[in-house]
Amino acid sequence: PKCCSVLVLKWADRTDSIAFNCSCHYPPRASRMRSPRSFLAAVSGHLAGRQAPAAPGHHSLPVRTLQTLAQREPVRLKKLSAPDTGILELTLERPEVKNAISWELMTRLRGAIHKIEADATAKVVLVASSGPGVFCAGADLKERRHMSSSHVKEYANSLRSTFSYFEALSIPTIAVIEGAALGGGLELALSCDLRICGENATLGLPETGLAIIPGAGGTQRLPRITGRSRAKELIFTGRRCDATEAVLMGLANYCVPAGEAYGKALELAREMTKKGPLGVRMAKKAIDQGMEVADMRSALAVEGECYEQLLHTQDRLEGLAAFADKREPVYTGE
Repeated sequence: PKCCSVLVLKWADRTDSIAFNCSCHYPPRASRMRSPRSFLAAVSGHLAGRQAPAAPGHHSLPVRTLQTLAQREPVRLKKLSAPDTGILELTLERPEVKNAISWELMTRLRGAIHKIEADATAKVVLVASSGPGVFCAGADLKERRHMSSSHVKEYANSLRSTFSYFEALSIPTIAVIEGAALGGGLELALSCDLRICGENATLGLPETGLAIIPGAGGTQRLPRITGRSRAKELIFTGRRCDATEAVLMGLANYCVPAGEAYGKALELAREMTKKGPLGVRMAKKAIDQGMEVADMRSALAVEGECYEQLLHTQDRLEGLAAFADKREPVYTGE
């Protein structure tokens, strides 16, 4: 009808529409907002105080659904432009809940990792938070309260495999930690190659305080980084450490003034993008795979295999030519 505004939502299997009577439930046509996000925000705000009646044959959506539609994506992947070509930013976008890892955030994170893996131009990934004062506070415990034991198991298995997927990326990954990195948040950081902390950072695995254990790789990655005894202390007690202590125990690579962790991470990423991309990838593979074998002899064999893969590349020849010519090399990844 001419007196109604209709919001049409197209889904994969159906189309829903919500009708609002212009005379009493929504502003006149001349004053309507054009931005979809503004539209949804206004509608959800109005409905919070008064539920609009749906027109016959129309499906009504609850206020929470409308608010969800208006929210930002929980994970954002951005490719930096020149002169930082090759650097990708993976940003957690749930600052209102300290980037708590919900099912949706985990799903979006896995999707972003898949895009990174498929991007042949990607050289380094920075993992950061959009909100000040927190990297990631861990699992979304409010969401978990409503899960059955089987769903919790599925969540933990999915999160563990997601972080392993991220760890297995062939390019360097750097966690930018400002504020709290706790539980699953620290486990995400542990799956990165480097961790850069602002001096306000707080790191810890508090799961034993909830009568559980770190379930997304913390019991395995932390001792490989800090040593077995130190990892046991931190996990058994659930104690949190600051950025200075994290550097001393090898948990973090750098501690910088609060607010400057991103700048330091970007500085390191820029240094990495100047190097031969194939060489960097093979160096990561040699280190990671070599650390997992039983003895030094097997580890050196891994190194030898990775080295051999670089012998017939154009980048290796370019590196030698640039050294002889006393100029900066121009690597193409071939």
